[in-house]
Amino acid sequence: MKRLAFLLLLLPMSAMAGDYVKLEDRLTAEQRIATGVAGLSAAQLELLNSILSGVEQEQQRKSRDQREQAAEREATLLETLDGRPIQAVAKGTFASWEPGTLVELDNGQRWKVLKGYGKLRAPRTDLPVRIVPGMAGRWFMEFDENLPKARVFRID
Repeated sequence: MKRLAFLLLLLPMSAMAGDYVKLEDRLTAEQRIATGVAGLSAAQLELLNSILSGVEQEQQRKSRDQREQAAEREATLLETLDGRPIQAVAKGTFASWEPGTLVELDNGQRWKVLKGYGKLRAPRTDLPVRIVPGMAGRWFMEFDENLPKARVFRID
């Protein structure tokens, strides 16, 4: 019975690339006997196949969703890393920044200050910011055009 359980854990991965293949068609006669599948009734085998088919379909859907999400993240990253400045709003209230300050933008991006210190004349909420590219892949965030920019890096 333990062999059957172990085999069932591995089987869903075997058909992820295509349509579901019935369990009895995946195993040799020796494997069906060794795992106990040969002793299952037709109803039990049908139920097992329907369960495994559903598991595989769910795994395929999740895999497809993950690939699509990764492609969207990559496309978003490429849009922002094409050398053009990014205009956004820093969510929350800002009075100053220093290395380690986390800045979450209204476009969903999160940036962290790597170098630079600054202090606004007065705290501001939902501060418009500009992120501009620098040399050698560096990025700088401008909180106020009259203050030094902070060197930042994207954390997601």
